[in-house]
Amino acid sequence: MSEIPYKIYLSESEIPTAWYNVRADMKNKPAPLLNPGTGEPLKAEDLMPIFCEELCKQEMNNTDHWIDIPGEILDFYKMYRPSPLVRAYCLEKALDTPAHIYYKFEGNNTSGSHKLNSAIAQAYYAKKQGLKGVTTETGAGQWGTALSMATAYFGLDCQVYMVKVSYEQKPFRREVMRTYGATVTPSPSMSTNIGRKINEQFPGTDGSLGCAISEAVEAATSQEGYRYVLGSVLNQVLLHQSVIGLEAKAALDKYGIKADMIIGCAGGGSNLGGLISPFVGQMLRGEADYEIIAVEPASCPSLTRGSYVYDFCDTGRVCPLAKMYTLGSDFMPAPNHAGGLRYHGMSSIVSQLYDDGLIKARSVKQTDVFAAAEQFARVEGILPAPESSHAIRVAIDEALKCKETGEAKNIVFGLTGTGYFDLVAYQKYNDGVMDDYIPTDEDIAASLAKCPKL
Repeated sequence: MSEIPYKIYLSESEIPTAWYNVRADMKNKPAPLLNPGTGEPLKAEDLMPIFCEELCKQEMNNTDHWIDIPGEILDFYKMYRPSPLVRAYCLEKALDTPAHIYYKFEGNNTSGSHKLNSAIAQAYYAKKQGLKGVTTETGAGQWGTALSMATAYFGLDCQVYMVKVSYEQKPFRREVMRTYGATVTPSPSMSTNIGRKINEQFPGTDGSLGCAISEAVEAATSQEGYRYVLGSVLNQVLLHQSVIGLEAKAALDKYGIKADMIIGCAGGGSNLGGLISPFVGQMLRGEADYEIIAVEPASCPSLTRGSYVYDFCDTGRVCPLAKMYTLGSDFMPAPNHAGGLRYHGMSSIVSQLYDDGLIKARSVKQTDVFAAAEQFARVEGILPAPESSHAIRVAIDEALKCKETGEAKNIVFGLTGTGYFDLVAYQKYNDGVMDDYIPTDEDIAASLAKCPKL
């Protein structure tokens, strides 16, 4: 083995003290959010009835390269950060590849994912503003779990609308949220006007992230002292998640390692955007070049088969319009899709970078994803989250290509979290009852046809 350790750890003093705002280096800025009523670009003050004031400012900030991380958030980060960059020696040996594989592991906290990086920031700003509580949605449950931990830390009420299929498939994730004091409601529910409308329009639906977002926004705006918080997609979330990429780059630099390829799973864009931000910044400034691959599920392929248009961020059509790669806000992933990453659209930042050709995208079938997850678990000793396993699938595929060509590429991927709350999905795979659903062109066209015409 080389001198590079299995786990590269940074010290607490090397935890980033500022978030990196990649938008400041982007020549083509993400398109502005639009008012769903007027179609006019939104200002920070327009968002303040929905989001916390400081988060609204961060959402609109396209100019500041660095935003200082408050001391209270840094203190919380120290409970589980810095997270290790792991050299996957065992996986390399199993694949018999000359490639060097590294993964940034974000699962070393009770939420089991990277989501805590933004949850604690959003809870902090809600507390600082003097709010009573927050509302949110969650798909696979990682974000809801992380937010329940953050709100418990600051003594805030937390109301979570969980996509119904995940609520039923992942009861233990739900119970962790409740253990931390959150109220968890399956979505679409009958407790909001939008939920009742969606249930009437789609009888028996298993829900989608777009549905849950609509309900959470309604709940926030109908209760005094509450605001809505979101775990992905928004610019502010990718900003907070930049700690992933900053730590990963610092760990690589410590050993003089230059990444050739960076791979991340892509649902709404939080993990991918956070992982790649400092590397993309180098590309934008002309300092380095990388091959960056966003990996999404074939059953919800917004980048690879969607359209780059303005669309509603939610199924209930109450949220602002965002220009993004989308399948249409009415798009519902198949209920047999167990791998997470269920959002109909993609972060405006990630969408712009993809449209500009700075990153690539690839879609993978869920049975192939779980095959990669089990292969990884058996040699690396971590049961990966299904979402993370999309990145694992492509990392393995690329390492096997290196085996054919003899190239010793440095492959870095994001291991967003653990899969210990996802055992129903693993059970389906192991029992041979998991199948692959890929939407038809007609399915996607019908959903996209309902996007607003601007």
